[in-house]
Amino acid sequence: MGQDQTKQQIEKGLQLYQSNQTEKALQVWMKVLEKSSDLVGRFRVLGCLVTAHSEMGRYKEMLKFAVVQIDTARELEDADFLLESYLNLARSNEKLCEFHKTISYCKTCLGLPGTRAGAQLGGQVSLSMGNAFLGLSVFQKALESFEKALRYAHNNDDTMLECRVCCSLGSFYAQVKDYEKALFFPCKAAELVNDYGKGWSLKYRAMSQYHMAVAYRLLGHLGSAMECCEESMKIALQHGDRPLQALCLLCFADIHRSRGDLETAFPRYDSAMSIMTEIGNRLGQVQVLLGVAKCWVARKALDKALDAIERAQDLAEEVGNKLSQLKLHCLSESIYRSKGLQRELRAHVVRFHECVEETELYCGLCGESIGERNSRLQALPCSHIFHLRCLQNSGTRSCPNCRRSSMKPGFV
Repeated sequence: MGQDQTKQQIEKGLQLYQSNQTEKALQVWMKVLEKSSDLVGRFRVLGCLVTAHSEMGRYKEMLKFAVVQIDTARELEDADFLLESYLNLARSNEKLCEFHKTISYCKTCLGLPGTRAGAQLGGQVSLSMGNAFLGLSVFQKALESFEKALRYAHNNDDTMLECRVCCSLGSFYAQVKDYEKALFFPCKAAELVNDYGKGWSLKYRAMSQYHMAVAYRLLGHLGSAMECCEESMKIALQHGDRPLQALCLLCFADIHRSRGDLETAFPRYDSAMSIMTEIGNRLGQVQVLLGVAKCWVARKALDKALDAIERAQDLAEEVGNKLSQLKLHCLSESIYRSKGLQRELRAHVVRFHECVEETELYCGLCGESIGERNSRLQALPCSHIFHLRCLQNSGTRSCPNCRRSSMKPGFV
């Protein structure tokens, strides 16, 4: 298959893919991969296969094609292609919750010589790195990466990237419990979709609606949460977006649990868990099991709750997510306190405080844990986070955390 024919077949596959004929598109692209001798064409079709498998939640297949694409980029000896393929490798590992590998591949991207693609893809590298740091609960570095990605988006007038970063920032602030910002950023993403997104994939609208649903639920606006989640789920079903379907099912279950409707919540959690397991989203599985454990606690079935917590704790430790571990230790602590089991209670109290230290989830001004309750937060330019009220009351201009870490023994 020659260069022109390869281009035509890639374009044919794209048209099928955009009209929701995904399996037909994959068949066309696989034929190109088998028959084309054009290395550039092969590289491009591998990129299409990586993206398609990502959106379908076939993350192991996504990783397989990303590895082949790296080999093709090396054959081409082109720095632009190498950067793009390393980014795809980083994204594949991010989806599989291999967050340390993601960060390593992103650093490789950033260490490559300056290229044309660097200006275009640098923001996407920073976004993927931010998502990986968030997956590990390394909040300061996550925020630094998101803000860097946002600067790329603004400098290059890349509203699609800005939309994706806003959704990630929504997730970030939901985790540290500044629910106003957790809603503000996905609302901003939804505005970008409305203003600029006529030619974008509907997945951007679905993504912003899902993150809005999460924030509305956390704020207790359950009707609005349900509306946004239904809108997101409708699009996810139309496009066969399995990862988003799983997230929406988890959100539906959490909404029903918040309403005290446990009978409806349990089957939603089961459906979410089935898809999360199928696609390999281990962090999603942790979130499902945490919700299930809370349901069992509400039903006073404490041994069943502990069983769900144990399974979740194993997965959280596997992926390295400290915030989930912290939440699970906190829930275990309350269960063992109600059971009157002091030895087990003390063990979880100790691990809870260790997780707080490891995630640096405390305000450097008042010393209280960040994320215990909904409160407004403020990040300084160094990306250290404080309670807004503490910064306002102290009137400080420099970061007390940075100042403290720069002091050397003997010079305090």
